[in-house]
Amino acid sequence: MPVLLRAMANTKSGPKPSLSIAPEADEEGLDDAPSACVLVFNANDPSGGAGISADLMAVASVGAHALCVMTGAYARDTSEVFDHYAMDDEAVTEQARIILEDVAVQAIKVGFVGTPENLSAVAELASDYSEVPLVAYMPDLSWWQEDQIDSYQDACSELLLPQATVLVGNHSTLSRWLLPEWSSEKSPTARDIARAANAFGVAYTLVTGIPLPDQFIDNVLASPTAVLCSHKYERFEATFTGAGETLAAALTALIASETELTEAVAEALSYLDRCLESGYRPGMGNVLPDRLFWAQPDDDDDADALESNFEISPNDTRH
Repeated sequence: MPVLLRAMANTKSGPKPSLSIAPEADEEGLDDAPSACVLVFNANDPSGGAGISADLMAVASVGAHALCVMTGAYARDTSEVFDHYAMDDEAVTEQARIILEDVAVQAIKVGFVGTPENLSAVAELASDYSEVPLVAYMPDLSWWQEDQIDSYQDACSELLLPQATVLVGNHSTLSRWLLPEWSSEKSPTARDIARAANAFGVAYTLVTGIPLPDQFIDNVLASPTAVLCSHKYERFEATFTGAGETLAAALTALIASETELTEAVAEALSYLDRCLESGYRPGMGNVLPDRLFWAQPDDDDDADALESNFEISPNDTRH
C-alpha cells in the first residue's frame, strides 16, 4: 500500500501574480457551455496515462472545456514509450486555426508536440493570441534519442518559452534542460530554474518533485525574484505515468476560469493528490492517476450497490 500523497502546508508565499485572461465570448454564446475553454496541444497516448486524453479528462474534471489539437501519437504501453509519430505542422496549424475562428479560448496548454516544426507552428499561433495565458509543460524525454531531445528543447527555449506565462516541469527535467552547465554540488533551487526560464521570457515556473528529507517532496511556484508559494507532500511509493501532465492541464483550466495563480497552483496540486490517491494499474506497468476519482463510490453503501449489479474483477488494481 503506497504512502498517500497529502498536502502539508503552504510553507512560503509571495506577492500574488495577476494573469491576463482572454476576452470572453458574448454571454448568449456561453449560456449552455462551461465557463472557460482551454486549447490543448498534445500527442495521443494509447495507454491513457498521459497525452491528450489525460489533458481532456483533467480539464473537464475541474470544470472547463478542452479543445484538443492532436500533434502526433505515441507508441507506448503503461511502462514506457517506444516511439512517437509526429503530425505535419500544417495539420497542427489547420486544426487550431479552424477551432480558434469558432470558439474563444481563455488559456492554452502545450504538452509534447513532437518536432521543432510543430513547436514553431504552436508558437506562431500563440503569438496571434498573446493576451491568452499559455502553460507549457516539459515531460521527461529520456526515452528519446539524445540529439532529438536537444533539438526539441532548443526549439522550445527559442520559440515557445517566449510565449509562455507559466512553465511546468519536474525539478530534474527542468534542471537538465535549463541549467546544463550547473556545477555546484548543491542542486539548483526553484528560483534558479525560474531565473533560467525567465531568460527566455517565462514569467512563472512551477517546479515539481523537489527532493526533501524523510520521503517528502516540494512543489514550488517561483518567479526570478521570489518564491510565490510552496506545497510540501509525502512521496508515494508508486511509479506513475501522467502525473505532471495532469497537474499542468488542471492548472491551465483553473487559470482559464480566472482563478488567481497561486490559488490555481494549490487547487491543481490538491486535485492531483486525489487523482494519485485513487490511482490504478490497468496493465502490467505503471500506475495511472484516476482523473475521474470524483465519479467513484465514496462509501460502503455505494460500493455494495455496485457489487450487487456488476461482476468485480478479482484483480484489485486500485491502491
